[in-house]
Amino acid sequence: MLLNMALLHLMILICSLLSVSSLQFTAKSIANATTITKPGCDSKCGSLTVPFPFGIGNGTGCSIDPSFDITCNVSFNPPKAFVSGKDIEVVDILDDHILVKNNVGSRCYDQAGALINDDSINFSLGSTSFSFSDLNSLMVVGCDDLALILGYEGRNFTSGCISLCSKKEDIIDGYCSGIGCCQTSIPTGLKSFVSLTRSLNNHTNVSSFNPCGYAFLGEPDKFIFKSSDLSNSTFRNKVIEEVPVVIDWVIGNDSCTVAKKSADYACGENSVCVDSKTGLGGYRCSCKPGYQGNPYISPGCIDINECENENPCDGICNNFPGGYSCTCPHGQIGDGKKDGHGCIPKNSKSPILQLSLGLCFGFLALVISATWIYLGIKRRRLIRLRETFFQKNGGLMLTQKLRSNEGGMQYAAKIFTAAELEKSTNNYAEDRILGRGGYGTVYKGVLPDKRVVAIKKSRTMDVSQIELFINEVIILSEVNHRNVVKLLGCCLESEVPLLVYEYISKGTLYYHIHDGGDQTRWFSWENRLRIASEAAGALTYLHSAASTPVIHRDVKSTNILLDENYTAKISDFGASRLVSLDQTQVTTLVQGTLGYLDPEYFHTSQLTEKSDVYSFGVVLAELLTGRMPLDTTASEKERNLAAFFVRSIKENRLFQVLETRVLREGSFEQCQGVAELAKRCLRLTSEERPTMKEVAMELEGLRKFTKHPWCKTQQCQDEESIGLITEQTLDLYAINMNTNFMSNGEFSGQQSLDSRMMLQIHSPR
Repeated sequence: MLLNMALLHLMILICSLLSVSSLQFTAKSIANATTITKPGCDSKCGSLTVPFPFGIGNGTGCSIDPSFDITCNVSFNPPKAFVSGKDIEVVDILDDHILVKNNVGSRCYDQAGALINDDSINFSLGSTSFSFSDLNSLMVVGCDDLALILGYEGRNFTSGCISLCSKKEDIIDGYCSGIGCCQTSIPTGLKSFVSLTRSLNNHTNVSSFNPCGYAFLGEPDKFIFKSSDLSNSTFRNKVIEEVPVVIDWVIGNDSCTVAKKSADYACGENSVCVDSKTGLGGYRCSCKPGYQGNPYISPGCIDINECENENPCDGICNNFPGGYSCTCPHGQIGDGKKDGHGCIPKNSKSPILQLSLGLCFGFLALVISATWIYLGIKRRRLIRLRETFFQKNGGLMLTQKLRSNEGGMQYAAKIFTAAELEKSTNNYAEDRILGRGGYGTVYKGVLPDKRVVAIKKSRTMDVSQIELFINEVIILSEVNHRNVVKLLGCCLESEVPLLVYEYISKGTLYYHIHDGGDQTRWFSWENRLRIASEAAGALTYLHSAASTPVIHRDVKSTNILLDENYTAKISDFGASRLVSLDQTQVTTLVQGTLGYLDPEYFHTSQLTEKSDVYSFGVVLAELLTGRMPLDTTASEKERNLAAFFVRSIKENRLFQVLETRVLREGSFEQCQGVAELAKRCLRLTSEERPTMKEVAMELEGLRKFTKHPWCKTQQCQDEESIGLITEQTLDLYAINMNTNFMSNGEFSGQQSLDSRMMLQIHSPR
């Protein structure tokens, strides 16, 4: 007692010399070092330390769960620890597993091959929270032996291993590869197994040096096979004492996620929960980095004072919860760590420091020089690459054509750089795509001056496609018309050539006809007629008023765009051709879009202005009927719009195929007039078709004819609108026989809409 008091006073004296924080930490460390079990519970069984959650005694409450009870048998000297209720001796208890004494199966024979003894293994952990670790292996020792392992609880498992040899000299010490010794792995989660040992020839061939075969489960790193083991009569005891079996242990059956919500969650302060990898559920607790102690019992894990234990700093060590930091004293520099650069005086003339600085500055100069040379080479390569792209994309061809063109480039277009266009389209992002066509992809771009443009990026081109691209530049550079898309410039220094147009915001005519026509209030009959007239005027300009006549060759509703005021704009001149003033036709490879393609041009390859007239006739039919130019889902008679439309007029069924809104808003003369004009445009012989100029004039005339000449009042006009829509079975070209004619040519009684139409058609004007 006096000695204990003296030690206590000495400790108090030492602690008084330290800071308050150091005193508190030391007290915690002492508490942690001694607090490994519950109060009043033994922590030792012989030389074995038993920490919580394990506990010595059955049902004493010293463990976290009865399956963690350890029976301390004091009849041995020293006492031995056993798993409660099991004849399994515990050798050591570690953080994530325990080591237990082995169990060895064997079969021995005399020289005649008679069986002397047969011991199999039946090793069961039962309903405990333990399972055999996959750190174990099944090992077989013998020259004529086969062993099987059968797992029957926890995880069903069957495996085996065979060990053979004919003479002792064949064996190599330290190797367990099948000659005298073999081993095989086991899966995790195995709770119980039976191991059976068998001999192939009852050891009759090897009995002189190997009378017995052995099988056991154990940690392979702890077993080193020797040839002398084959004839060692005490081999079984050697394995039991030297080769432990590794047992995994976990808390409960729940995962960490579930356990954290329960009241009996076992992990204490400054610890983390780790899910079991056995596949049987359960978890373990582990101290966080920088902490130590028993996470299962209060006060849990406490901070490790690295500065006190093994000072890792060359300078000043600063401990903090979970870690530490190193600093250098005043007047010194460095990271302050022993395993780092340590601390050196600021004005130190250390040769190592001078050499390091010299190497650093030399390396820096080398990097700067290499970078400067690299950038110079890269700049020259970029210039050569741009020149290559310029030639590849037809720059020379464009220059020659512009020079050969008498008037030159009437409306100058800007030459954009590749960098400008990449920036304006956000590097050609997917969300900037306006559309894709046969000749490339169109992107929306915003120039530095805030102008919104459309950038056409052509596909990878061969020689023929380059000519089409140059052709479009030449054509658009000479065209200046309010109903033709304006070319702002081009770029030839990128891998594929680029064209920059004015941005047309309201999409294509095709979209408004087929996708949104009936739902769009602005898309009235009057606006349809205006758009048709504007498009016809633009084509008339291209055919007749341009400095060099132009045949578009791909007139269709997708190439008629609408700007913010819904003004028509003709676009996409990639397939267009320039025609000399003294030429009436051009022989070309057939190009165009099915459904719009001129049949005569398709068969003869002779391209004329009347080819555009035919295609425009299909557009007029689209505007009138709302039908697709080529509908593969329709019947064979209705598949091709041009043929179906002409046939409907010939069979007096025009008003049965017109779109509902056209019938409701258009006058009889307008609908009849536009339909007849479209029919003339769709004639198979080009000579019988009108010119674009005639088409434009006729459409402009029909636009001015806005009311029925026989209707003088609003009521009459309303009746006309209702009649064209509601009389479903009416044949608009047939005379109603129930109607009476007056002698003066007027109708008497109830006049049908058909009669009034026929009167308008046949009566003299």
